Amino acid sequence: MTRSVTPSVLVLEEDRENRRLLQVTLRKGGFHVLTTNGGGNPRSAKIAPDLIIVDIDGMEGDAFAGLHRLHYDAGCPVIVLSSREREQDIVRSLESGADDYIVKPFRTGELIARSRVALRRRTAEVDDAPLTVGSLTMDFHARTIRKGLEEIRLTQTENDLLLLLVRNAGKVLTHRYILEQIWGAESTGKTVYLRVYIGHLRKKLEYDPSGSTHILTASGIGYGWVMDPVAAQPS
Repeated sequence: MTRSVTPSVLVLEEDRENRRLLQVTLRKGGFHVLTTNGGGNPRSAKIAPDLIIVDIDGMEGDAFAGLHRLHYDAGCPVIVLSSREREQDIVRSLESGADDYIVKPFRTGELIARSRVALRRRTAEVDDAPLTVGSLTMDFHARTIRKGLEEIRLTQTENDLLLLLVRNAGKVLTHRYILEQIWGAESTGKTVYLRVYIGHLRKKLEYDPSGSTHILTASGIGYGWVMDPVAAQPS
């Protein structure tokens, strides 16, 4: 598959009218809209998408299991659309691989803005050399962490969040600031996003996620990165 010069968005939406609305909205926003012939499989698109927008309300079977499979097939950010407003549904979507979550009915301007944020994070040039802190080596180009001899892959969102914390080592970044930098101005109140992704990073970074060595929690304020020369060691 090839990539388009114009940012391409693959829309996975079962409802015809909703799909048409999404296509019109995204085209007006300057995106190239893709469809598939393979029942929602991103690999069946003729052009590799830069972003996927999926409505999980129309998914057959377990929507979160389907989202988890999509996340691993995609190779790009995934934005979920859903009429489900409960926090537990948002958390499960993020834990299943979603990079963002938009509740329907959505505002077209918000959809475009958050799609651009997801693409901006994906295409941002990372000029940071691999960083070693104790037994951790973080390669932001490759989106990998080496924890001792173990190599761990990061998602785009995990990589961006970790990079933001590391670049501001020794500071406490507020919830609002982190959300704006990673998910855009429309998401500054959605601290659930941070709880989920900080949890992801702790599981991947720490030998004991319950006693975090590197990621500092400032209760009610935000998070920071501790540039501790001695990394946590397994017991």
